[in-house]
Amino acid sequence: MSVRAPLRHVPFRFLLAGRTVNSLGNAIAPVALAFAVLDLTGSPSDLGLVVGARMLANVLFLLFGGALADRMPKHLLMVGSSVAAAATQAAVATLVLSDTATVPLLIALSAVNGMAGALALPASSAIVPQLIPAETRQQANALSRLFFNGAVIVGAPIGGVIVAGLGPGWGIAVDAATFALAALFFALLRIPPAPTAPAPTAPALPTPGEPALPRAEALPSASPVSVSVAAAPAFVVAQAGAGRGGILTDLRTGWTEFRSRTWLWVVVAGFCVINACLSGGLNVLGPVVADATIGRRAWGLVLAAQTVGMVLGALVAMRIRVSRLLLVGVVCIAFEVLPLLTLGVVPHLGLLLAAAFLAGLTIEQFVVAWETSMQEHVPAEKLARVYSYDMVGSFVAIPVGQVAAGPVAEAVGVEVTLVGAAVLVGLAVVGMLSSRDVRNLRHRLPTSAKAPGPTMEESAA
Repeated sequence: MSVRAPLRHVPFRFLLAGRTVNSLGNAIAPVALAFAVLDLTGSPSDLGLVVGARMLANVLFLLFGGALADRMPKHLLMVGSSVAAAATQAAVATLVLSDTATVPLLIALSAVNGMAGALALPASSAIVPQLIPAETRQQANALSRLFFNGAVIVGAPIGGVIVAGLGPGWGIAVDAATFALAALFFALLRIPPAPTAPAPTAPALPTPGEPALPRAEALPSASPVSVSVAAAPAFVVAQAGAGRGGILTDLRTGWTEFRSRTWLWVVVAGFCVINACLSGGLNVLGPVVADATIGRRAWGLVLAAQTVGMVLGALVAMRIRVSRLLLVGVVCIAFEVLPLLTLGVVPHLGLLLAAAFLAGLTIEQFVVAWETSMQEHVPAEKLARVYSYDMVGSFVAIPVGQVAAGPVAEAVGVEVTLVGAAVLVGLAVVGMLSSRDVRNLRHRLPTSAKAPGPTMEESAA
């Protein structure tokens, strides 16, 4: 089936347009905000506080966003979130352009922006099965991933050019405009009516020449992973949450599923360390090093090189056929030490471009392996809740790393901090690989998703 098949569905086109525009703005915003704070105070610690406030608010509201997405129309939640995000970024741009910005104001606005993003993320992921039939969902996910990375590739260097040529305030203003445009796309999105459940008779076959109606929808999830639930329209699955024993009961069930799988919580624990190191090293100290060495525009190119690697990495990951997929993905994480070491020891543009590209190429191997492993080994009816714990557990350390990077660098030096972060990433990878469950988890394809030809197990037999 053609990868363009999902584009025949008008609602998906609006969703894809809104997501892509958001991705473009979100690629510009970090570059602009980082240099806006550095221009304001010149302090890496202040920069860490501003970017950390957004991530902390995002993590704190993720679980609430997932519950809210099951209780109201998802596209309306996405519209409201985009409008709120546009307003906060417009306020930041106004403050920066008028030279009235202060660190406390930027922290407060960043926190509100992070909260708005947290409310939209689960809804944006859970709405996909309501727009796309099961037979084209794989192509829809591939298109979303490619458009996301493509927008980042374009956005990061645009951010560098805008910041260098016009100033950081205009970069943030562009981000506000992208949120407003995304809100318009989401407002135009209409959820197709769910197919009526057939009477309990013999299966009906489509008339020759007619396209078959969608027969399966995916369990709503805050992740890009789609899980098929045969003969269950998405709106039925989404509304099922209202009949359960409440949010706390759901969260307790999800926690039990999460902690009962050693490979799952070991990897999430490892990523607490990895995300703290990468967020502090690249998001906070990266612009500091760039300001003193390669320049602001070149730093945008480095970020773009990483995303180019991610695009190619996703294509490579589609073709990998191994029985221990998670093991391969975790091993690939070791390449994340390269940009940290390069920034700390030899911050030359050519080396940074190469390190960022390799880091992007290999991180995609882990992302695909991780999503596939969760889809295969976590029950479909509990996957969304388990994934919410994965998100919170993995992301909670990001604001910690962003806030801590500045003070640590001021105390021991930027180079020592970056090299130390690289060492911690390497130790986290070793820790994950020390788990027998991580090393031995087997990759398997669901029976309904088997592609033509032998499966992994059949090939190994």
